Order: sequence, then structure tokens, then C-alpha cells
Amino acid sequence: MSDLIKPSLGIMNLQQTARKFQLSRVAPSEDLAFFIRHYWIIRWDLRGQEPYTQHVIPNPCVNLVVEPDRTAIYGPGKEKYGHYLEGHGCVFGVKFKPGGFYPFFKRPVSDMQAGPLSVQNVFDTDPLRLEADMFAQTDERQMVELIERMIRPKLPEQDAQVSFINEIIDYINEQPDITKVDSLCEHFHVNKRTLQRLFDHYVGVTPKWVIKLARIQNAAEMTDVSVRPNWSKLSMDLGYHDQSHFIKDFKSIIGQTPDEYARQAQ
Repeated sequence: MSDLIKPSLGIMNLQQTARKFQLSRVAPSEDLAFFIRHYWIIRWDLRGQEPYTQHVIPNPCVNLVVEPDRTAIYGPGKEKYGHYLEGHGCVFGVKFKPGGFYPFFKRPVSDMQAGPLSVQNVFDTDPLRLEADMFAQTDERQMVELIERMIRPKLPEQDAQVSFINEIIDYINEQPDITKVDSLCEHFHVNKRTLQRLFDHYVGVTPKWVIKLARIQNAAEMTDVSVRPNWSKLSMDLGYHDQSHFIKDFKSIIGQTPDEYARQAQ
């Protein structure tokens, strides 16, 4: 098992909210790394303070979340979501790689848009027992070892399509000028309908949405570190030829216009 991964991606306004909670990310053991991106642990102590809602940008990953009375497996979201923090507590999560949960599930991940899955249905584990065991641990590595003991008996064979999907998504993230699914099809020599069907089954969202998400997340992160963002230049840098289209996409995922988000971040 490798060392802690530096937390950053996906947490909105992380620098401004770091005093509200602590976030750790831990890499999986080698035998699970084909399917799992990392484990994440959030701890907070707001006793004597006002409750706080932390917003997170969506991502094309399935997450298994262990939380008192809310333990479940959640499919990819399509807009930002908030986690309400009050008092003190801890949440443990397993973030699967894009496509990495499908070999466990063996059904289209898009079906998860209807609602979360019980860990009982996939890993034969009672969620209340898992919660009790997880939060009895005092060390993050013990928490990771516990969840890995639960996952290993259900470990499927490695699926080459998972690697292919992650190659595509890495390419999207590394190439900000990619704006159309047709460009992906041309680069990876794959039929458009085949690619869409692959993403429906393995990822649960469309490749078009993943492209849009990558660009908007990039914009949000650049906004976090820029005192006065130049929206026209930023939208062009991200491949938008129409600033109004950029603003519309930004609001559809972040829930605010770029100007509103920048004012809040500052």
C-alpha cells in the first residue's frame, strides 16, 4: 500500500475551507489498484461552531461511502453536491476508477442514476455492521485494511475495457482542446455509438458529459487561484468559442455563474 495521496481534486474552495475539515486520500493495495483510484477519509470537529456544507464537483466515478446510517454505493453525479457537516464525525469512501465498478456490478452503471446501491447487494456485507467496524478503528490504515478485506472476496477478473476507458478519460483531461466526442472517436479509432454504449455500461455517464466536466472543473480550479479571472481568455483556453456557452456549462455543473463562484472563492 502506498503513502497518502495529496488531497486536492474535486473539493471546491479547498484552501478557504481547510479549517472546517481534514481530508486524506490513501492509495489502494496493488492487487486492487486496477479497479480503485483511492480511498478518502474526511474528519471534522465543529463542536461549538456553526454547521458547514462542503460542496464537491461531480466526477465520472462510483463511490462506496461508509457513513453513519447512510452507507451505500453511489453512481456518478451530474452536478455539484453538498455534504452537511455538524458536530464531529468521520466519513470513509472508496473511489473506484472510471469503469472500475462495472466488473463488480455487471449491469450498466447508468442504472445507478435511479438511486444508490446497498453494500449488501454487491459485497454481501451488512451496512450497519460495516459502519460499526469501520468507526471502531483508530487508524486510517486499519480502516483501509478493513474495507479491502471486504472487497477482495468479490474481486473480479481485470477487464481490458476499464483500461481503455481510463486511457480515454486521461486523454480528455490532458487535452483541453478536445470539445467533441467525434474527436475522441477519431483519435481512438472507435465508432461513436460503440463509445457511447461503452460509457453507458462502464461509466454511467456520456463521453460528452465527461468532456464538459473536465473543462468546467479546470475552470473552477483556475478560478480558485486567480484573483481576477479573464473569463473571455479562460473560456477560449478551454476550447469554448462562445463565452455564453461556457457560462451556461459552468452554471449547469457548479450551480453558480463564474462571477458568482469567483466572488464566493475570494
